Amino acid sequence: MTSVPSYEHFEHQADMGIRGLGRTREEAFAQAALALTAVVVPPATIRARDAVRVTCTAPDDEMLLLDWLNAVVYQMATRQMIFGSFTVRFDGGRLDGELAGEPLDVGRHQPGVEVKAATATALRVAQLADGSWLAQCVVDV
Repeated sequence: MTSVPSYEHFEHQADMGIRGLGRTREEAFAQAALALTAVVVPPATIRARDAVRVTCTAPDDEMLLLDWLNAVVYQMATRQMIFGSFTVRFDGGRLDGELAGEPLDVGRHQPGVEVKAATATALRVAQLADGSWLAQCVVDV
């Protein structure tokens, strides 16, 4: 079983794959959001000063992951913020999430690319054989 939540990236043609791993589905979703942020800036550069709440609903876990990640992308774009801390709670087909971060400072954060959207490519949410959870997809950069 995964002892510590983690994230990783995987290559996919011109885009980027993101993967969140956790002991729970909540941790895997939070780590997938952190992987999304890490495509743009190193998460260690982000101060969790301001919190934003989002709610997503979907008929299954895969669509819920897409809605969640696209909500993060939307909040980044519309608020001109970058987020480095994520909390996820599930209630049936609803996800209540909190994103913590700060306004994007180009000089300090030095963003590399912009994530345009989470896609259904390589989309997967699953409980693995060891009981841990995986949440992944490809993001359009």
